[in-house]
Amino acid sequence: MSSQITCVGWVGRGVSRETPDKVELSKEELQRIVAEAKDELRESDEDEEGMANKPDEATEEAPAEVKGDDDAEQKEDDELAKYDLDKYDEQEIATANLGDSLAGLTVFGTNEEDPYITIKDTEQYEREDFQIKPTDNLILAGRAEKDCCNLEVYVYNSEEDSLYVHHDILLPAYPLSIEWLNFDPSPEEGTGNYAAVGNMTPIIDVWDLDVVDCLEPVFSLGSKKTKKTKKSKKSAEQVEGHTDAVLDLSWNKLVRNVLGSASADETVVLWDLVQGKPATTLRLHTDKVQTLKFHPFEAQTLVTGSYDKSAILYDCRSPESSHRIWRFSGQVERLVWNHFSPCNFLASTEDGFIYCLDARSDKLVFTLRAHDGEVSGMDLSSQVSGCLVTSSADKHVKIWDILGNKPSLIHSRDMKMGVMFCAACCPDLPFVYAFGGQKDGLRVWDISDVAAVSEVFGSRERLVANTVSGTSSSSTAAMEVS
Repeated sequence: MSSQITCVGWVGRGVSRETPDKVELSKEELQRIVAEAKDELRESDEDEEGMANKPDEATEEAPAEVKGDDDAEQKEDDELAKYDLDKYDEQEIATANLGDSLAGLTVFGTNEEDPYITIKDTEQYEREDFQIKPTDNLILAGRAEKDCCNLEVYVYNSEEDSLYVHHDILLPAYPLSIEWLNFDPSPEEGTGNYAAVGNMTPIIDVWDLDVVDCLEPVFSLGSKKTKKTKKSKKSAEQVEGHTDAVLDLSWNKLVRNVLGSASADETVVLWDLVQGKPATTLRLHTDKVQTLKFHPFEAQTLVTGSYDKSAILYDCRSPESSHRIWRFSGQVERLVWNHFSPCNFLASTEDGFIYCLDARSDKLVFTLRAHDGEVSGMDLSSQVSGCLVTSSADKHVKIWDILGNKPSLIHSRDMKMGVMFCAACCPDLPFVYAFGGQKDGLRVWDISDVAAVSEVFGSRERLVANTVSGTSSSSTAAMEVS
């Protein structure tokens, strides 16, 4: 398996700590890590010893070839005799003109004095790259390779046109979803800078993005799957959280201590981050739940999509009795709320369609045949109304204008990244998108560089959605013109 970017997310400007902390391990922690590594090496050595104990046919036949090897060595010695190598060290070496050959060399006391060294202090450049500027965005990317999986934290600065990996975090399993959140469960702390990661296990790990070289998450949600037996049905029912892979995550920006997760175990769990336990478990889907999204302005509203070819809209205050279901032609891949038209949301499916729905009725707003393969990535511009970007297993990224609920294709591009897995728009830059795919790592694309995009969306006013943090009831969308 080549290196893949399976999920991406953005962190807004001014959120991250200017100088992140670095973890320094104690002697006890180092000893524990070394001990674990030794155990793993011991197991691998035992396997190798088992292979080495097998008889080697080539070794048994070696005595028969000794005579032939002696003849070859004698012939080689005869050929080297003419060079008189035995007296090589006794020969006189002409060193009279050695000083002349070094006369043109100049030695400088420091790098600052040497005019040929242009980078005088590499530590200064490293310090500058380590600091997070107020104009920097962070990009979170889940990278999966054959031997390991990482959460890579990139620094992106549009003004300087720079993109580099600031640090990375070793993950325990194949990453499937990333969600940024600023809620800190510690009562004495204020806001945080965290990344929740869903993976192929039932555990959700939450990492502190302001800490470098950390080996363990700040906290985790859920527990590992246990084997079920006939005698342990009661214990199986007491498992908190999921029992299979976590496919998607959504943080409630209005009720900040709530995180939603969708799983292959056919359930949706709403987590209370203060308690670190499930507050509610939704079980209306009949197959894997692939995606979910909280409403940007209504704290109680949640929409979920599943392999059972349905999307369910919940009122989380009474989810069992207050919900609405839509059916589609294929498995639901992605969901996104239209923050410019808050009653509408978009659903993409495995057969290449995008559906726009009104949460207040069963009627479709529009249907769009967007791609030839599953629409695995879909996101609206953070500030420009009607600008929709989609990515697909057909290897293409497409830019759409859906203003007035009449979608039209503006631009299509083969990203040369193989199968596309994900797409996300920058919260501060309405035309900058991050993409992940089957190969070539993370790709950041400013779609305004395309003439057709600039012509259609360039003069369209930019709107910024405002939400009130901490609101526990429904709130009205507030839009400001910038």
